[in-house]
Amino acid sequence: MLGWLVRWSIILGVWGSLAVVLVVLWFCRDLPRPESALDAVRRPSLTLQDRSGHVIANYGDLVGEPLRLNQFSPFLPAAVVAVEDRRFFEHPGIDLIGMARALWVDAMAGRVVQGGSTLTQQVAKTLFLTNARTVGRKVQELFLTLWLERHFTKDEILEIYLNRVYLGAGAWGMDAAARVYFGVSARHVTLAQAAVLAGLPRAPSRFNPRVNPQAAVARAKEVLAAMVANNAITEAQAQAAAARITFPPNPTSPGWFADWIADRSESLLAPGVDATLRTTLDARDQAVAETRLSALLAGPGAAVNATQGAVVMLDAATGAVRAMVGGRSYRDGPYNRAVLARRQPGSAFKPFVWLNALENGMTPEDTVLDAPISVGTWHPMDFERHYLGEITLEEALAQSINTASVRLLLKFGGPRAVAATAARLGIGDKLPGNATLALGTGEVGLMELTAAYAPFFNGGRRVTPFGLDQMETPPEQVIPPEEANMMARMLAAVVNRGTARAAAIPGQFVAGKTGTTQDSRDAWFIGFVHNDLIGIWLGNDDGQPMKNVMGGTLPARLFHDIAVGTE
Repeated sequence: MLGWLVRWSIILGVWGSLAVVLVVLWFCRDLPRPESALDAVRRPSLTLQDRSGHVIANYGDLVGEPLRLNQFSPFLPAAVVAVEDRRFFEHPGIDLIGMARALWVDAMAGRVVQGGSTLTQQVAKTLFLTNARTVGRKVQELFLTLWLERHFTKDEILEIYLNRVYLGAGAWGMDAAARVYFGVSARHVTLAQAAVLAGLPRAPSRFNPRVNPQAAVARAKEVLAAMVANNAITEAQAQAAAARITFPPNPTSPGWFADWIADRSESLLAPGVDATLRTTLDARDQAVAETRLSALLAGPGAAVNATQGAVVMLDAATGAVRAMVGGRSYRDGPYNRAVLARRQPGSAFKPFVWLNALENGMTPEDTVLDAPISVGTWHPMDFERHYLGEITLEEALAQSINTASVRLLLKFGGPRAVAATAARLGIGDKLPGNATLALGTGEVGLMELTAAYAPFFNGGRRVTPFGLDQMETPPEQVIPPEEANMMARMLAAVVNRGTARAAAIPGQFVAGKTGTTQDSRDAWFIGFVHNDLIGIWLGNDDGQPMKNVMGGTLPARLFHDIAVGTE
């Protein structure tokens, strides 16, 4: 019997060992090469600045200055060890005591309060593995944890963690996060700031100070309590630090503009290389445009069922975009109504009809008939439904006379000629080939329409909107300066005595054109003031009518408020 037991013990031991070897080989078949631990692979970052050099947006992965452990503020490693792995310097990479304690605390709390992973395990996962919750990944994590403990000292493992951990907002590593959230290097963070940063790894999105400052403060207080329990600081220090937890104001992020630039700048960037680009955005103009649009939609706009809007401001001489607001709120959605949406401009298209008439020899003093007209079964009428007879071109544009616009279109080449004129000034969308074009029935974008007004105010040069100096297209002469001056004069009459009197600013040269579509589904004002063009659109995404909103009401008022705010 004894011989039989010995024999089978040996057999089972051999086969058991072989099984263990096979299991190990199975889990190691696709194990990453640990030697590549420091060869980080990340998305290159793109940092956008406004025209003054202030950062307005970041894309990709942000990595700060790689620091040695002794270069970090001493509060940071102490905070991380206290809250993430208090026995870090005692265990061999796997902390069975810590795991048992975490299970007990979680069971008593009825929720996950403490994690069981050590810092070394977190480094293994960060460097080599995905977040998949599988047995295979956990086994691989165990192997890599033991490898790290064998090949690196505890200080080196902690240093790797501090430089590589993800902390939200695209920031990888404590130095990048310190700069993003506090504007300082990780060398100089305070105890309060260190507590906030050390609290982020568990849930970077939930504890992001920019998104949820209350949750970030509560988590930082937990970190401070853990530091007290770990004898890293005193209770008095913790209380003093808790009272000093503050966050800088969130920088204004012009999301629509930044996305527009990021999409258009790919050809300028070297593959795999971080880049910082200075844009044409004026932060003050952007803030004013966002604030004024939001206030209008929340106040008078709400009373008339105007739920959305868009604003574009650009330099009339060059096309440099100074501000761009693509909707009511970027947080509600990044869809950019200033660039992507196509809507009928109504009478805001009429300046191209008038320009075509000037190019055929007419002047602002020449007259056009305001009287009933029929084009087949179509009978265009004015909003007031009365007629003025023979009036000057200037007065007809100032009062936005529909019958005059149709007559001018039909007299000088028809819709094809007017469409060609609009295209020459920058309208790239396909336009209808019938007489309704005189009343702006072709769909266009706010930014292209605003830019197409530039030749009226810059001596006749077409501009292409741009947001980076590297993307500027030199202006092109498309109409004679004398015709541009006549158009500017007539558009000024629209503001001085016509449909856009709400846009007037005492002592300032203001010119522009209103536009309203059928049933007040769209309301526009494109205007010029102190060398800038400001384009305004108000409406609803689903095309629902607004209540008696015309281009000369809320859009013209919004133009006025933005223009005054950006003087």
